[in-house]
Amino acid sequence: MEYDAVVVGAGMAGLTAAAYLCKAGKSVALLEKRGKTGGLVDSFERNGFTFDGGIRAVENSGIVFPMLRQLGVELEFLQSPVSIGFGDDVLRLSPEAGLDEYRALLRRRFPGIVSEVDAIVDEVARVMDYMAVLYGIDNPLFLDLKDDPGYVLKVILPWMLKYMTTMPKVARLRMPVDERLAALTGSRELADMIGQHFFKKTPAYFALSYFSLYLDYRYPRGGTGRLPEALESYIRDRGGSVMTGVEVAGLDAARRVVTDASGSEYGYRRLVWAADSRLLYRLALASPLADRGVARRVEAKAAELASARGGDSIFTLYVAADLPPVFFSSVSSAHFFYTPRGEGLSSLGPWPLEAKNEVDVAQDDVAAGEDPDKEALLAWLGDYLERTTYEISIPVLRDPTLAPEGKAGLIVSTLMDYDLAKRAEERRWYDEYKEFCSARIVDILDRGAYPGLRASVIERTASTPVTIRRETGNTDGAITGWAFTNPTMPAVNDLPKVTRSIRTPIPGVYQAGQWTFSPSGLPISILTGKLAADAVVKDLR
Repeated sequence: MEYDAVVVGAGMAGLTAAAYLCKAGKSVALLEKRGKTGGLVDSFERNGFTFDGGIRAVENSGIVFPMLRQLGVELEFLQSPVSIGFGDDVLRLSPEAGLDEYRALLRRRFPGIVSEVDAIVDEVARVMDYMAVLYGIDNPLFLDLKDDPGYVLKVILPWMLKYMTTMPKVARLRMPVDERLAALTGSRELADMIGQHFFKKTPAYFALSYFSLYLDYRYPRGGTGRLPEALESYIRDRGGSVMTGVEVAGLDAARRVVTDASGSEYGYRRLVWAADSRLLYRLALASPLADRGVARRVEAKAAELASARGGDSIFTLYVAADLPPVFFSSVSSAHFFYTPRGEGLSSLGPWPLEAKNEVDVAQDDVAAGEDPDKEALLAWLGDYLERTTYEISIPVLRDPTLAPEGKAGLIVSTLMDYDLAKRAEERRWYDEYKEFCSARIVDILDRGAYPGLRASVIERTASTPVTIRRETGNTDGAITGWAFTNPTMPAVNDLPKVTRSIRTPIPGVYQAGQWTFSPSGLPISILTGKLAADAVVKDLR
């Protein structure tokens, strides 16, 4: 069967693209390899506890809510207040307090370097002002301006002037956040407390805007998975075909056909690729491209992506606890960034294999299934888990229906190196690695924020970077596209040029999602999905 558009990948980018294509009256097939839609926006239920398998909350950024309004999708969002904790000192953030309480928290933690604390907080305040401009209005792409022509003169034009003067200031903060913090403080511990829960080499303007994002967090009633469920229902209600459990295994760009793993073909007039970018170019090269110029461009892009690394990944522990919600609400709000110890990750040093040369690693590989470095890696990992920062989400504190009465579920995440998880998988100690991390995290929380947690665990399960790779197909188990550590970013990374991010050298093929623009996240996935849909609709006219 031929469709006006086939969309590959039913994460938020693919769902957005398919929804807008259906809104435009186009015939659409949305193909997803997993058994459900949503990608990294997901919720699941286990013995009465609801956990969020991907993001823990939604930041609007002038995109999410206008998108839902434009589509006419009704979804209730709850407040998702954030707390920040260093050891026993926990701050519940509030818009009313602004940065004053945060400044006071850091001053208490670092009384000897108050001026450096002030320099950092002042920088955060400046970046928050920039973000207030960039995301200060609903994104015009998600507005029906013909219904309110005065809005352009009253709101959009004044905003554009502010935008044009703000972007050069943002551009001056494109250096990695660790470099910017090092220029503001000589304390590695202070820099770690601020920056160690961001991805490696995150641009300073993006990382230091986190305070604005925290104040913008919202939570869909019923769990974050309600957001993709609502878009999936919208697509089905308007005649779109949503096919889960369908893994795309072939792409014939000349015939404009994609093929799934069972051999079924799906013809398209336009294709929107909202899945892993490497797979797109591998499949495109596997079939003949008649135009030699196109073939060369596809080959060049495939070579560029082949050597690029995916971004950071995470280890996530899901805990069902026989403790009442009030036990946890007495410690923090529902969304909690918690650093248990004062010695930051800078005191840890690189993980052991980074200190070994290639010959040593090659010799290790001779003994398949054995790992002479396992004990050293586990020892390093234990120290890492003691010093890292945890993102803790407690869904029942937002929505009382998300856990059995008198109990609570915790979602505890920390950044985790994909290569370490992959090594444990390849050397056959993956289950030991998972259990080691899970038990250590429970122990750390029991000794710190939640005394008595260990004895109250009903059950627990974990997700690793390998889990994310297996489930989503994402390169290196990445959760936000390409790594900032790549020598060059293999995606558009200049916000004024975001409209270019959806283009590919493959005729009739657009792309969308976290692999197309950097830095990425939920708002960018939705934005690029809408841009791709608009481009397809324009083409098909």
